[in-house]
Order: sequence, then structure tokens, then C-alpha cells
Amino acid sequence: MTTTPARFLVFWERPSDPEAFERHYREVHIPLARKIPGLRSYAITDNPVPVRGEPFFRIAELRWDTMDDLRAGLDSPEARAVAADVDKLAVYATCRNMVIEPFEELL
Repeated sequence: MTTTPARFLVFWERPSDPEAFERHYREVHIPLARKIPGLRSYAITDNPVPVRGEPFFRIAELRWDTMDDLRAGLDSPEARAVAADVDKLAVYATCRNMVIEPFEELL
């Protein structure tokens, strides 16, 4: 079992209807995600400024204690409900990338 913390990053493009996206994201999507087993934190950044390329509307970062915890969480019924909800949010905005990676805290 690995002990390296892990994170899951989700990059959202600008929504066609920001108000409807925001309402659904906060009232439905985040509460669903909070139920994923082992999830330690859920943070969002709105309108991040890219160094290169096109800007994203939102980046969400979800963290687990270990990559094994992340994998177990994503294999849960709760995570499948969140994934199904992404399809509902896709009416408003494209979820361009999802990245799963272990990371090392340096500071």
C-alpha cells in the first residue's frame, strides 16, 4: 500500500449558462462528491489564469491520503453517482481533463 497523498483534478471549460452551472455544481455536484469514501478535501479555483493556452472556468482538486484510498473512493457507488452527474453538468460545460496522480509535498 502506497502512503503518498493523491489528488484528482478536474478542469471545466467556461459554461454556456454560468448561473445554471453554478447552481447545479454547488447544490448537487459538491454534496454528491462529499460522500465519496476517504475524500479528505475538495477545493475549487475559479477563473485561473493560464501561463499558456486557453483559460479554464474552474479547476477542482480532490485529495485522498493515499493513491489506494483514491482508487477505492473512485470505485465506490458514491463516485459513480458523481460521474453520472458530470453528464448532467456537461449540458452547460465540458469537463476537459481529469488527472489522477500521486504527489509529494515539498514545503
